[in-house]
Amino acid sequence: MGGDHGPKVTIPASLDCLKDNPALNLILVGDEAILKPLLSQALGDYLGRLSIRHASECVAMDESPAKALKNKKDSSMRVAINLVRDGQADACVSAGNTGALMATARFVLKMIPGIDRPAIISTLPSIFGHTHVLDLGANVDCTAEHLFQFAVMGNELVKAVDSIENPRVGLLNIGEEDVKGNEQVKAAAKLLESSSLNYIGYVEGDSINAGHIPVDLIVVDGFVGNVALKAIEGAAKMIAGGLKEAFNKNLLAKIAGLVAYPVLKLFKQRIDPRRYNGASFLGLRGLVIKSHGGADRLAFKTAINLAELEIKKDVIQKISQQVEKTLAMSARA
Repeated sequence: MGGDHGPKVTIPASLDCLKDNPALNLILVGDEAILKPLLSQALGDYLGRLSIRHASECVAMDESPAKALKNKKDSSMRVAINLVRDGQADACVSAGNTGALMATARFVLKMIPGIDRPAIISTLPSIFGHTHVLDLGANVDCTAEHLFQFAVMGNELVKAVDSIENPRVGLLNIGEEDVKGNEQVKAAAKLLESSSLNYIGYVEGDSINAGHIPVDLIVVDGFVGNVALKAIEGAAKMIAGGLKEAFNKNLLAKIAGLVAYPVLKLFKQRIDPRRYNGASFLGLRGLVIKSHGGADRLAFKTAINLAELEIKKDVIQKISQQVEKTLAMSARA
């Protein structure tokens, strides 16, 4: 029910996923009076694989997370997360209010033992393919220990979903030199250096998309991470708008645009944010995927596909095992 478009996007995207994957089962959570008429044909076509779970309330996009958690216990968001807690669903995917989703997921699912705070991780395009970045906004203030925990969790996710045995982990900083950075970042670097992770050192902001060396995972606090994400999104919009304006300037420019169209189309597909939609909430004892609120049909389908991949790769269990192993090693040290 959430996001900017609600069922107009989430239902077609869900049906696309069911069509593509015969092994997938979906529970659509929301107001049955709204959902059922939109699914009358599909409920028969995907009998046993598609169902509706009624929820009488919905969390508004601008609603306070605290109020949503306290007052809307039958919201579609809360009911969906309850299904994960109770083992009736393997993952929850939502385009709704990010703060409310995080607060509700943390309250209902609880944290993995040994992890202090959840972190938001997503994939961003780069010249080497893509890069995973966390935290993207869940934690404004972080300690060095928090950053280390983020690295441990992110490392396991990258190993699982990208099938990389030893991911290259970088710590976002204002420079690559050891003397640069605040005390928090320097302390986190020491923890990473003494760990078993493949820590490659400090990386700068350009490493997210176009650094001189490939990085599989970049660790950063939520304040800086979210600013970096929004800056990248803004730059992408500016470039797209600038190209469109330039190719429509005059007849010669339009002709040049037609000639360049196949190349531009391929480039657009490569950096299309819809194909990277879906951020995982790491640190919880259950799988929750946050879709962008403005996601269209393709973008929301991408988020569902991400949830399916992380289920298959058993990401939560692998993170839990690695965190337990890391804590045991720290205790021995």
